[in-house]
Amino acid sequence: MKSYTITVNGNVYDVTVEENGTGAAPAAPRRAAAPVAAPAAPAPAAGGAGNVKIEAGAAGKVFSIDKKAGDAVKRGDTILVLEVMKMETPVVAPEDGTVASIDVTVGQSVESGAVLATMNN
Repeated sequence: MKSYTITVNGNVYDVTVEENGTGAAPAAPRRAAAPVAAPAAPAPAAGGAGNVKIEAGAAGKVFSIDKKAGDAVKRGDTILVLEVMKMETPVVAPEDGTVASIDVTVGQSVESGAVLATMNN
C-alpha cells in the first residue's frame, strides 16, 4: 500500500492506494470503435455554391429546412433549424443576400463547423 496526500480545491485528503501485487501492467482502456463517416452532403443546388458559407455552430441533427436555393433572406432570417442537445437551434443568415445552396437534408447529423448552406450577398 502507498499513501498519498492530495489537495483538491484547497481541501487536503490522505489517500491510501493498494498496489497490484502481480506486477503486471494495468489493462489498457478499451477504445471506442472509429466513428463512421456521415454520408456525403448532397450536391449544391443548380445555383452553385455561394460566397458566404453558413456553418454549424455545434454538432447536431438537421431538424427542419426553412429556406431553399434562390430565396432572398435578410440578416437574422432563419435558414434551417438544428436539434442540438434536444433543443431546436435556428441557424440564421449572417447578412442580407440570396440562398445559393442548402448542403444538408432533414435528419442528417452534422459536426460543428460543417457547411450547412451557402449564400450570395
